[in-house]
Amino acid sequence: MSQCRRNSARGKVIDPYVKLLLDAMKHSGCAVNKERHFSCEDCNGNVSGGFDASVSQIVLCQNNICNQAHMNRVVTHELIHAFDHCRAHVDWFTNVRHLACSEVRAANLSGDCSLLNEILRLHFGLKQHHQTCVRDRAIRSILAVRNISKEVAQKAVDEVFESCFNDHEPFGRIPHNKTYARYAHRDFQNRDRYYSNI
Repeated sequence: MSQCRRNSARGKVIDPYVKLLLDAMKHSGCAVNKERHFSCEDCNGNVSGGFDASVSQIVLCQNNICNQAHMNRVVTHELIHAFDHCRAHVDWFTNVRHLACSEVRAANLSGDCSLLNEILRLHFGLKQHHQTCVRDRAIRSILAVRNISKEVAQKAVDEVFESCFNDHEPFGRIPHNKTYARYAHRDFQNRDRYYSNI
């Protein structure tokens, strides 16, 4: 088994973000088969991963993922796209606004813009910094997969930002760290019990 496969398997067992998303996918009727829906490959450029909607598969760029924490963030980011694909029937290939919405959600909910990650990137600010990071990372992600101008990507993100930034499903909140992700996972697991008693 490759290091990439071992690290992705470890993340699926211990990372609270990943565990919640796998449960949410199953709950939404899109159970994830770890062998079929994940692929470790060498990738061009500095891309860490991607979601291939045509085959419903997450590609993990083993040559660009440097450690377990990075692997967990990439898997989480791509699982958010898979979750959106499952629940919202996203038109990935012709509607840039759909892509922008999923990229905003992935940057917002995956930990990409956590304070620690931003400090490690030497990017930090006080006022509205999380929103700025989410916006910037969504634009970067769109430009990595679409041959469009930065202005078109920015316009698409601006058009969907408010509603997509505030869509926290399946977390119910922005999970700023693993503790919040654990709470979100616990709450997600208790939803059905709560609603079945009403």
